[in-house]
Amino acid sequence: MRKHLFWHYLKEIILGLLLAFFVVIAGFLLATFFIYKYQTPSAQELMNFHPAQTSTIYDRTGTQVLYEIHGEENRKVLTHSEIPDVMRVATIATEDKNFYTHFGVDLLSIFRALKSNMETGEILQGGSTITQQLARNIYLTPEKTVRRKFMEMLIAIKLERNFTKDQILDMYLNEVPYGSNAYGVSAAAKVFFGKEAKDLTLDEAVFLASLPKAPSYFSPYGNNIEKINARYRSILDKIEVSKTVSAKAIDEAKKINVMAKIKPFFEPILAPHFVFGVIEQLEKKYGRDFLEKGGLKVITTLDLNLQKIAQKTIADGVVRNKNYNANNATLVAVDPKSGDVLALVGSRDFFDKSIDGQVNVAISNRQPGSAFKPIVYATAFEKGYQPETLISDTQTDFGPDGSGSDYIPRNYDGQFHGILPMRKALAMSLNIPAIKTLSLVGIDSAINMAQRLGITTLTDRKRYGLSMAIGGAEVKPIEMASAFSVFADDGKKYAQHMIKKIDDDAGELYTDNASGEQVISSDVARKINSILSDNDARAATFGVNNPLNILGKVVAAKTGTTQDFRDAWTVGYTPRISAAVWVGNNNSQPMSGEADGIFAAAPIWRSFMDAIPADYFSEVFTPYQDQASANQDNSILLSPEDLSNQQAAAEEMAKNALGKERKSKKKH
Repeated sequence: MRKHLFWHYLKEIILGLLLAFFVVIAGFLLATFFIYKYQTPSAQELMNFHPAQTSTIYDRTGTQVLYEIHGEENRKVLTHSEIPDVMRVATIATEDKNFYTHFGVDLLSIFRALKSNMETGEILQGGSTITQQLARNIYLTPEKTVRRKFMEMLIAIKLERNFTKDQILDMYLNEVPYGSNAYGVSAAAKVFFGKEAKDLTLDEAVFLASLPKAPSYFSPYGNNIEKINARYRSILDKIEVSKTVSAKAIDEAKKINVMAKIKPFFEPILAPHFVFGVIEQLEKKYGRDFLEKGGLKVITTLDLNLQKIAQKTIADGVVRNKNYNANNATLVAVDPKSGDVLALVGSRDFFDKSIDGQVNVAISNRQPGSAFKPIVYATAFEKGYQPETLISDTQTDFGPDGSGSDYIPRNYDGQFHGILPMRKALAMSLNIPAIKTLSLVGIDSAINMAQRLGITTLTDRKRYGLSMAIGGAEVKPIEMASAFSVFADDGKKYAQHMIKKIDDDAGELYTDNASGEQVISSDVARKINSILSDNDARAATFGVNNPLNILGKVVAAKTGTTQDFRDAWTVGYTPRISAAVWVGNNNSQPMSGEADGIFAAAPIWRSFMDAIPADYFSEVFTPYQDQASANQDNSILLSPEDLSNQQAAAEEMAKNALGKERKSKKKH
């Protein structure tokens, strides 16, 4: 009896569970049908959707247009016969290899995307088919949510039920954004190759097919040329696997330098390097669809007056520098009190391919030469040394340099200057005292200081030796301008940025609320400011009437020149503006032997500073408290015959100096 009841109840439970399961499934299917039938748009509405609004990028005043990111305005709808088959082949191989076999949704691709997203913990892949992308572009927002994905799938299925595969593919190729404001294959063919779409060759079609995934990132006018070429080759490999094009045609396409066929970018644009930097940030923040269709009003930090001054200064300066075999230059200016990028000229001419003008040198890695020395001395001052601390400039053997030889550096002028204050050692840009100072404070400490100031490139600490003191580590000009701006603002750091505010029709999306962080003491910053603005101290090396000395105005500046004259620098600032100038050749070809920072870069920096409004010189630097004079402590750091013993003595000296500084602060 009990056994019979057990099986009876078990049967009832199983039947109940099965019934519940079928009820849930039926409910889900019913709900899905209801959504599909009544909450998704009719596929017949496809050609009647409202055009997207243009997004506009403005200068800091919000009145001057720098660039417009258009929607439909730059589009021509082509018929099936006007779209070449090579474009279809390239697009399917790139975006959706199973396009002709799925029903609008590729379940295998979705499962692969889910697996990848679960592994990374982020929604990075969506597994969207061409039909889903078309549905999303026309009817949905770019938000990455489960609901949006579900709606995208339902609309894709409806599209597949109402249109043929060829019709869907034609719609996609007429709708998809290719970057540079080219929507649809017709506009893309004209913008990038200056031809009709029907005349596209295989290599050109493959290039265009590579763009929609990330139009700004893969733009041929940007900095990611190697990535573009790698993507181009990978698409050709996919086409080869699909066997939709002959092996001979594939081989010929692989031999072609498609980048050489790209037309110069002629669309109206102001401050192109700056603008493309802004676009890349916006694309990362909102996604390309929302950016290109959302009707955004983007207020940037750019001061158009300063930008025009910077562009003219760079253009004139490069002409003057032809005698130095220097074909390019960059200038970036930031506001020390906010981190705003006020002006950015990435090259002498954005549209000049002969100098790789599209490459933005302002955000590229270059060796800074002696322009790095203030960071080393700031580290020393933080450890207790003073501008008045004496240091010896004599021939010094710093031991093996890693190449099997001893590191015995020389000064710029080939001379030794004996015992002198750190103030003069930095102002005169002497190499040996700078290297000695780095050996005393330690490479890690100097890197920590650089990172606090905003330098992001010194990531592999094992790469760097004592030559870092004289510019042996690569930095970005924009980060050098920002780092020196920390000195300018009494040790306070603002993250450099290019966007102040973003609005759309619904209201405000983003407003920058910059807040500074005290990353070094005001006393350390003031010591650097005092030295770099001391023309008398630098006169022994650069002369009294050097380009860094602006009569009647208080400015601080430091030049830099790298080995073999591959880079020339000047970074200078007031409490209101910090500007970095780099001069050289993008391919690192050496300039002539006279192309020092003071001759090649400083005149450009000086021309810029001479032309900017007087308001940028309205404040002066606050003096530092002369601790060494107050305590009569002018310690002499002798040349280290035995580096380890000398460093131990120097560390003890630093402790003493720091202790006296603390006592002095208590007294005051």
